Amino acid sequence: MTNHAKGTFEVNLVPQKTEATSANLGRMSIDKHFQGDLHATSKGEMLSAMGEVKGSAGYVAIERVSGSLGGRNGTFVLMHTGTMARGVAQLSVMVVPDSATGELTGLAGSMTIKIEAGKHFYEFDYTLPEAP
Repeated sequence: MTNHAKGTFEVNLVPQKTEATSANLGRMSIDKHFQGDLHATSKGEMLSAMGEVKGSAGYVAIERVSGSLGGRNGTFVLMHTGTMARGVAQLSVMVVPDSATGELTGLAGSMTIKIEAGKHFYEFDYTLPEAP
């Protein structure tokens, strides 16, 4: 059975040193706080590249989430793949298979992120094995 979680999150991105700045590449650390159905924090890393046309770019990111989801505690890893083609965004955020621990072991799913008026929202469709 697929479950649905939603809420808000705050994110702090901090630029990190990279050897490839001349190639329009960037690196950032990620620090998030999730509220709502997912009550958690996360830490991660992002790599990005700017395109030669304004409004075009891409990024990949990995973040380890630690907290509670649906009343169950544990950790899991989210993998992001995003592009922007001349201002049109495409984003995929998926749970890394077999990355979950604790009461979240077996977690699978995908997350949608929306930004409205500077505020970040998530919707998370996921499956979990029945609790023992």
